[in-house]
Amino acid sequence: MTEHTLDKFNREDANGELQNSLRPAQMGEFVGQEKIKERLEVMIQSAKMRGEALEHILLSGPPGLGKTTLAHILARTMGVQLRITSGPTLEKAGDLAGLLTGLEENDVLFIDEIHRLNKTIEEYLYPAMEDFRIDIVIDQGPSARSVCLNLPRFTLVGATTRPGMLSSPLRSRFGIMNRLEYYHADALTRIVLRSAGLLNIGSMDPEAAREIARRARGTPRIANNLLKWVRDYALVKNDGQATRAAADQALTMLEIDQHGLDEMDKRILETLIVKFQGGPVGLHSLAVAVGEEAGTLEEVHEPYLIMQGYLSRTQQGRVALPLAYEKLGLSTARPQQLL
Repeated sequence: MTEHTLDKFNREDANGELQNSLRPAQMGEFVGQEKIKERLEVMIQSAKMRGEALEHILLSGPPGLGKTTLAHILARTMGVQLRITSGPTLEKAGDLAGLLTGLEENDVLFIDEIHRLNKTIEEYLYPAMEDFRIDIVIDQGPSARSVCLNLPRFTLVGATTRPGMLSSPLRSRFGIMNRLEYYHADALTRIVLRSAGLLNIGSMDPEAAREIARRARGTPRIANNLLKWVRDYALVKNDGQATRAAADQALTMLEIDQHGLDEMDKRILETLIVKFQGGPVGLHSLAVAVGEEAGTLEEVHEPYLIMQGYLSRTQQGRVALPLAYEKLGLSTARPQQLL
């Protein structure tokens, strides 16, 4: 395949229609992440009893696990509007001021990839989170003056895939920090079956749903997109019957194996073992060797490979674990480096 399969499936559709249609609307419909849901439900009930806004909430974890969905549920449950933006799009203080002054009492502001906020914007955000005011500097030079704008009490929900990149001052201003974990196959199977119902796939075999779940890398977004592909494949190749065999054939066509690894994952492991003799090797050297961006390796491929026990990050670099050798059918003895 010319583009890397799981990088594609780890992104929402361009128009977002599929994900919006499948997005749970209530906390009871949200599958998995039980500890986080319990904390959030306590916060919601308390806020309603006090008649105040929720505390600021930080959601972290790999992409596609439900951070944006939880923000939607929080706003809907509180009966307030949700405003959505992302760290890279807030380039000037005026951008942030426009968002904050447009909020109403108790509204939820969701900032995705909050670790990518401009440091200047971050400084403006501190008083907004603590004191619900923002100081804007107007003009420049001798005529510059600061204007203080009072804000309604609001809830900031920040989402990040890289919590370690958050500055300590910003992290400390969140009342509760929650890390979303990868999903087990049973939970993903429930998600796939629910989504199949919403997509009107009446012939969905539970075993086919489980096959999709096993290959979805523990990620609901990937599971939903793979489900859509299996539906299309079944319509064209199997008279619309989404059987386990059809699901297996559809996913094999995408070069996704029984453990959720795609062509790029295998290339990473093979390059690490054969070319770099199992490691350790630096991220950027590995990225150049496989022809992929370092950020994509670190955020998309490595977390799953590490979780499954194929790869380890050390201070010296990336190291292949015995399971990676077994996966590729190679000896754990260091092979000769390719010329």
